[in-house]
Amino acid sequence: MDSSASTALQGCVSSLRTSMQLLESSINTLDAGVHDYPRLSKVLQTTRHFELVSEPSLQTAQQTLLSSLEPELNTLLARVEAQLDKMARREQSLIAKADLQEGRLSNPSQGGARKSSTSAARQSTAGAGGLSSLEQLKVSQLRQKKERLSYAVGRLELQAGQRERQLRKSMAFQ
Repeated sequence: MDSSASTALQGCVSSLRTSMQLLESSINTLDAGVHDYPRLSKVLQTTRHFELVSEPSLQTAQQTLLSSLEPELNTLLARVEAQLDKMARREQSLIAKADLQEGRLSNPSQGGARKSSTSAARQSTAGAGGLSSLEQLKVSQLRQKKERLSYAVGRLELQAGQRERQLRKSMAFQ
């Protein structure tokens, strides 16, 4: 019986070896099929690059942004307008000053007469020739006064224009 038991055991061992080879082959096949599984799961995972937002929530966000920026923009615009008006007034002032200086430079005898108004008054009492120089002095003073008044009128016109623009702007915002 030893030989029949040995033959039976050899058959079992051979069957076990075949099963082990079959099992190893199955493991190799499964390993080949699933070894790339973590990479595939990462590749196939969906990533949202853009989120869709509903139109009402988008409009709400726009209104919120507009309401937060509008006061700042209005403040900046008011500052810019004030600065522009200031620069326009300065420009008019410089133009008037230049005209006044030009008038003084073009007639140097008026500048000298202005400095010595007391001496001109003394000359007027001395005789008829002094009266004409007094008249010249008065004419030059009247011209200067006219220039100052025209400058003041121009400045007031600029201020009126500025107030009119501000009024239009405030009416446009309402």
